[in-house]
Amino acid sequence: MEQATAPLTCMSKLECDAWWARAQVWVTNHSEYKLQAITDSVIQTAGPSSGKRALAYQITKTPSNEGTATIGFAAHCDSPLGCEPNPWQAGADFKQFVRNGAARPMNATPQAVQSPAPAQPMQAPQPQAPQPIPLNLESQPGQSVTPLAPQ
Repeated sequence: MEQATAPLTCMSKLECDAWWARAQVWVTNHSEYKLQAITDSVIQTAGPSSGKRALAYQITKTPSNEGTATIGFAAHCDSPLGCEPNPWQAGADFKQFVRNGAARPMNATPQAVQSPAPAQPMQAPQPQAPQPIPLNLESQPGQSVTPLAPQ
């Protein structure tokens, strides 16, 4: 929750440009709705559709006189059952991605996120010796040449 409510303030034009580009990438990758508006100050999706749980997003960039800017995040849906994903979690993930270029998986706890295990080298499959084909069924376990009669 703290991550979701903390302000997202970039400190230079270079940082603000990079963060704004990441904001657009995040919204593109996380919205079920199409992007409706992309400007230097707004990224907005279509939606929300009536009764749908999917989030619609509106991201704003408000420059300050000091050369910094604050990036705002708003997400909402139109379902009496609530939104999916949770808007607070989506906001935290958005801010994490914008700041660092990476986000944790949507339903993972911070403790569960770890670096991936090192990849194991692939080994070529070992050729298998051909299996002999039985000449008759009598010598095979569980097989009988006696016809089965109904009981």
